[in-house]
Amino acid sequence: MKIVLHNYWRSSASTRVRIGLGLKGLPYEYVAVNILAGAQHADAYRATNPMGQVPTLEITEDDGARFALTQSLAILEYVDERWPDPPLLPRDRALRARTRALAELVNAGIQPLHNTGVLRRIKKLGADEQAWARQSIADGLAAFAKLAAQTAGAFCVGDSPTIADCCLVPQLFAARRVGVDLDALDLAQLLEIEARCKALPQIAAALPEHQPDAVKS
Repeated sequence: MKIVLHNYWRSSASTRVRIGLGLKGLPYEYVAVNILAGAQHADAYRATNPMGQVPTLEITEDDGARFALTQSLAILEYVDERWPDPPLLPRDRALRARTRALAELVNAGIQPLHNTGVLRRIKKLGADEQAWARQSIADGLAAFAKLAAQTAGAFCVGDSPTIADCCLVPQLFAARRVGVDLDALDLAQLLEIEARCKALPQIAAALPEHQPDAVKS
């Protein structure tokens, strides 16, 4: 079997999947898709990912059968079902739902508000796109912190990393990148969780700055 991940180093959604693959110990081929240069809109890429987004996960089975998956949370859940250990979702039903809620808070409630396409449209409307991004992220992280406080142990839900942590780590990276004043928010618990995540080699290797297409500032 061969796994190929089409992704971009700084993409939050891409980072989520890299973290999940790392936690599962699954090797993969890294294919860079430069979304700032518009590579995601190429016909060949859109044939697999019609939305023209990253990431896309391609799997080639031992018998030669191939299929592709899009959308980061769908990819993470597929990976978790196919390779169940270590789990990315708790076995307890209620905790599983709460984990998904935290992940979706980032996936649907924060990240789409500051992705590249949205910020470009906001700028065209004459608004300050960076101020928009900072406020959107700050509001979302404050909500995430309140929900995570109900479930957290060493990580967002209990004492093992889950898809909630896969989402939190790149969201905090994005927050710093656009200049969110994290010290002004009540995020001490989240920052402690982030530090524990980054201390894990599987997660550290997935961070944006360690990717082959990373642009050094």
